[in-house]
Amino acid sequence: MKKWGLSLFFWAALATAQTYPAKPVTWIVPFPPGGGTDISARTVAAKLAEKWRQSVVIENRGGAAGIVGADVAAKARPDGYTLLIVNVGITSINPTLYPKLPYNPDTAFKPISLLCELPFVLMASPSFPPNTVKELVAYAKANPEKVTFASSGSGGSPHLTAEIFQLATGTRMTHVPYKGGGPAMTDLMAGHVNLLFASVLEGSGHIKSGRLKGLAVTHAKRSPAIPEVPTLAEAGVKNAESGSWIALLAPAATPPAIIESVGADIREAVALAEVRDKLIAQGAVPQASTPAELQKLIDADRSRYGRIIRDKGLKAE
Repeated sequence: MKKWGLSLFFWAALATAQTYPAKPVTWIVPFPPGGGTDISARTVAAKLAEKWRQSVVIENRGGAAGIVGADVAAKARPDGYTLLIVNVGITSINPTLYPKLPYNPDTAFKPISLLCELPFVLMASPSFPPNTVKELVAYAKANPEKVTFASSGSGGSPHLTAEIFQLATGTRMTHVPYKGGGPAMTDLMAGHVNLLFASVLEGSGHIKSGRLKGLAVTHAKRSPAIPEVPTLAEAGVKNAESGSWIALLAPAATPPAIIESVGADIREAVALAEVRDKLIAQGAVPQASTPAELQKLIDADRSRYGRIIRDKGLKAE
């Protein structure tokens, strides 16, 4: 009887995967609309909707650094019709930063695919004297703890990127956390703080307009959105690459055949020139993956950022 039960489950799952999707699919984006995660997710979702001939509905469930939306997805029916867009903060920072989550980050989800990487750019206020990373490091060392850097919140990926930069350069700067990237950017342009790491998507327009100085990008390669800005490595800072990325997860009990099918479609979509061009224009780096590759990235970043959070004694706000 048990064997028959397993056999029926297998064939039911296979049939579901072959007809998937038979209705609109919801992607939960656990952040407000308009941010880098939301914009890049919508770009890929639009192409999948064309292929599937079904709507891909973006449902923004912001709150508590992505925890609210992630919890909704963790409790959703695992049939492939509710999936979760994540970034490095949700998967690799929150599990260490928050002593307790409403879901188990180790067992609640299964990886599907990476969509893209979101490099950060180190920006300076126009009134800040240094104009290069080399000048910044020298200035910060000559003025320990007097250089200020903003962030979108304590323990977030922009904050941790700045901590990685300080470790790599031997500098000591003062953190000024804000409640979101918007206020941090506003105060940077006003000269109330000296520095900010933010996504290329958020910063490239301000750099091009001259409202901010772009000192370096945190990716291995220069960003096509701001090609004149060098990488940290080119600026002389080694082993300090950081930033964020966007990926798609499914509730843990989602049939493997559906996860495989969605992942294959994402890889196909991200490889298309029109999707790649849109993502690049947004400041993203198109980058799909297998589930195994995504899990390896999640684990590596959780280890890296978790060590900094513990060593610095960082707490969620």
